[in-house]
Amino acid sequence: MSEFREMRRKRQQLSEEESIAILQKATAGTLALLGDNDYPYAVPISYVYADGRIYFHSALSGHKVDAIRKFDKASFCVIDQDEVHPEKYTTFFRSVIAFGRIHIIEDEAEKLATARIFGNRYNPNQEEALQKELESGLSRMLMIRFDIEHLTGKEAIELMKQREQSQACPKSAESCQN
Repeated sequence: MSEFREMRRKRQQLSEEESIAILQKATAGTLALLGDNDYPYAVPISYVYADGRIYFHSALSGHKVDAIRKFDKASFCVIDQDEVHPEKYTTFFRSVIAFGRIHIIEDEAEKLATARIFGNRYNPNQEEALQKELESGLSRMLMIRFDIEHLTGKEAIELMKQREQSQACPKSAESCQN
């Protein structure tokens, strides 16, 4: 038996490829940790997805860092779409949740490589500026690695139906028009 639940509405489940595409596209999500006095601690945070892992950066200390050092299980949620349709009493949503183990990167070479991944994602083609930033700021930041153990994505039934319809009836197909 898996330690992760199966999705109740499996028909709305995104494929692993679709879930990864959302992680690759988005730039922020919510990291959920076990915080002080075992209260959940959810913090919005920028990230980079690379090589099947999620990376974060942080100051050297704080609530997030304390929580990571205390307990390595975490989840991370990214909302790709959130479109309210009040007339239908629903929301057209698409989101991804990753479950896994989170660690502060201690190895200096891995820390530098991860910081470069961040710099290249958020400030592409700025190698000289990135090098200067790393030389002055890397010692004052932590790099954090989230190893994904389970990844799940889900979308609203309406979005799923729209996709199925567009796959069945390409725009150029006259037979699918009213």
